[in-house]
Amino acid sequence: MKNNKSIFMLSTVIITTSSFAGDSKNISGETVIAQAPLVSIATHDRYFASLKKLCGKAYQGHVTVDNASSDSFANKTLVMHVRKCSNTELQIPFHVGDDASRTWILTKTGSGLSLKHDHRQSNGSYDVSTMYGGHTVDAGWATMQSFPADQYSKELFIKTGIPQSVGNTWQMYIYPEKFTYRLIRQGREFRVDFDLTKPITPPAAPWGYSN
Repeated sequence: MKNNKSIFMLSTVIITTSSFAGDSKNISGETVIAQAPLVSIATHDRYFASLKKLCGKAYQGHVTVDNASSDSFANKTLVMHVRKCSNTELQIPFHVGDDASRTWILTKTGSGLSLKHDHRQSNGSYDVSTMYGGHTVDAGWATMQSFPADQYSKELFIKTGIPQSVGNTWQMYIYPEKFTYRLIRQGREFRVDFDLTKPITPPAAPWGYSN
């Protein structure tokens, strides 16, 4: 029985280590199993990389489409700041005048890309409506990705009295000279374009974040 157990353990190690190209030996000669890779496809990778190249920079934009004439954006200076970047997450505050409540969070999930809207109060606490967003459902393009509302967001919108937002899809476009944030649903379109040819001085940290 003891010999059988040893054979089984040896077989398990052999099968496991042959499954990962990144496995290696430590100084004691023991097999170290590599972490499972975070998989991604080419269009998502190129899109993410294009945005990541802007890390540390800020840009001013303006509303180019708003068929609901949102008063909260009228005559306000609009600034996006690609503030913090890793290999899997980009944090992009969106400042509307003195309102620093909004941060877009773009994340590689292993099943595509996720977009979340982190909304805060001026004291840093979370807004009632926060972390809504969506997830890619297709390959998209290296220059554009769509994020249809996820289930958490749909239930949040119903709970907070804006059921019309259940049909939201957010889109982000990245071109050499322009970045676009767009919201669409039936009967509703909102779009902000940012000029990437003219970087500006980055603003202070958004609400709830530190410098």
